[in-house]
Amino acid sequence: MSKYKVSIRYSSSFLETVISKNLLEVISNEVDFILKVFRSSSELVSVIESPVIKGQLKISIIDEIFKDKINDETLNFLKFVIKKGRENYLLNILEKYLDLKDEHLGIVNVNVKTAYEFDDEQSKALELNLEKKLNKRVRLNYSIDDTILGGFIAKIGDTMHDASIKHQLELLQKKFIEGRVTLN
Repeated sequence: MSKYKVSIRYSSSFLETVISKNLLEVISNEVDFILKVFRSSSELVSVIESPVIKGQLKISIIDEIFKDKINDETLNFLKFVIKKGRENYLLNILEKYLDLKDEHLGIVNVNVKTAYEFDDEQSKALELNLEKKLNKRVRLNYSIDDTILGGFIAKIGDTMHDASIKHQLELLQKKFIEGRVTLN
């Protein structure tokens, strides 16, 4: 079974359980925490994904790291994934869970590249504009890219909206080359 199918199957099942037990916010915060722990330790990822290390030892390690820090529901889910031999997909499952949770709440993640850091007014204006266009709440994730000169590039899923000065100059150059722009 493909990585995508496994991730969807486990994460959607976990999300349904979490929603039915009214633990969405608590568990989502814990999943964020777990992902941060894994991302900060490549050794932990290597141990959990290792085919040489037995599942019971992996469960003991997960138990030792997280037992007093997360809800039993979350801890049991991590153990379940390992017992089923799907620990290679664990990070993908947790990331997919967060994606499905956002989808359930009607939130869209938008990656925004800017030439400089937007102030609060600019961020709020962009957020309101995107929420109006998408008819959903948006979560803006900013990164700085000084090669775009000014403006911004917003990536929503597979769609990109390029409102950068660099892009506008490239379009203008193309029009000049094609002879479609005349100067008065």
